[in-house]
Amino acid sequence: MNPIIDTIIVAIWLMLPAYIPNPSAAFFGGKTPIDRGIYWGKGRLLGDGKTYEGLVKGFACGFLVGIIQHLFLCGYLNLNLNLNLPSFGVFPLFFVTLFCLSAGAMLGDLLGSFIKRRVGLQRGAPFPLLDQLDFVAGAWLLLFLFARAWFIESFSLDVILAVIIITPLLHLLTNYVGFKMGRKQVPW
Repeated sequence: MNPIIDTIIVAIWLMLPAYIPNPSAAFFGGKTPIDRGIYWGKGRLLGDGKTYEGLVKGFACGFLVGIIQHLFLCGYLNLNLNLNLPSFGVFPLFFVTLFCLSAGAMLGDLLGSFIKRRVGLQRGAPFPLLDQLDFVAGAWLLLFLFARAWFIESFSLDVILAVIIITPLLHLLTNYVGFKMGRKQVPW
């Protein structure tokens, strides 16, 4: 196959447990704001869009997708696809990897929301690149802290560049779909 396409497939495969949490949190939503309505300065700490229910459901969906990916690689889901995809590590360390990807994505999104509130942007206001890459930064930070060897082995420079390039496009696409489904207030 084409090496560029191979790299893109590997990038999406590795990031899927981090790609799933945020749209899942938006889809399932919630009612209890994480910041409990607390203001910091003139604005809310995080805003109504960040809820405990969304946080837990988003994390759970990302983690579950990672478990399914792991089962696929182990041959438990016999789909007979000849793909050479990297694993998330061996048992039990793959749990740490999946936790870092899913929880890191949610924490990165929370930090992005916190930054947007500090610069005076309201919920839904665009902040290019931060909106699209905050969850990637969160996932990679947790991986670097708690699964460094796996991160360094799995994320070559080519894969990192592919993630940075394709993630904003995928993010905009999923947000547009969420907007059309009535789950997001804005299409970005």
